[in-house]
Amino acid sequence: MNVPRHTLGTFDAAMTALRNDVLMMASLTERNFQNSTRGLIERDDDACTVAIADDEEIDLLEVQVDRAGVDIIMRYQPVANDLRHIVAAMKYSVNVERVADQSVSIARRARKLNVSPPLQQLHELDGMFSFAAAMFKDAVRCYADGDLDLARTLKMRDRELDAMNGEIAERFVLHIQKAPEFVQGFLNLIFIARALERIGDQCTNMAEDAIYAYSAEDIRHTLKKVE
Repeated sequence: MNVPRHTLGTFDAAMTALRNDVLMMASLTERNFQNSTRGLIERDDDACTVAIADDEEIDLLEVQVDRAGVDIIMRYQPVANDLRHIVAAMKYSVNVERVADQSVSIARRARKLNVSPPLQQLHELDGMFSFAAAMFKDAVRCYADGDLDLARTLKMRDRELDAMNGEIAERFVLHIQKAPEFVQGFLNLIFIARALERIGDQCTNMAEDAIYAYSAEDIRHTLKKVE
């Protein structure tokens, strides 16, 4: 069956708009994460406030991606490769939004910490922040560029981040035992580390969505636990 050219052009434009909305979400979320990080490290309440406020725009974009994806499916009834890209975009946007939620959690904890004297142990989280930020950048890149080799590295890197979180939690428990008067501050840092660990989980999901979009391969639950 011959499909009118204008119909194909409209479909291509809709697919491009969907992809652009997803990448815009990712860009705003990266900025959100940077603001929450700055709010914590530099004790900048204004940066925390911006991170929290910007989350609403990311939420709205997620809704827009869902509506656009459903609209494309209903209007054009795409199959095979195109349908995979639509489904993957919708799933990917959910995981991006969850990264933004974790950034907001960090910002909220940071504001609580900022009203008390600074804890020198905060810098023990520097490695986790850098690691999670790099994972997110690569999770975006593998979707934007279709870099499946890069995407396949995210699962094992997430394991490293999990291990870092476990070590941090044990370390801060020892800090609490030595300085119980700072228990609330250390608990906030533990929860921040947990938020970073969850960002790693979402980055892994984002990479899996990219692999599904570009290769139709579902790699969820394929990495066996190493004894």
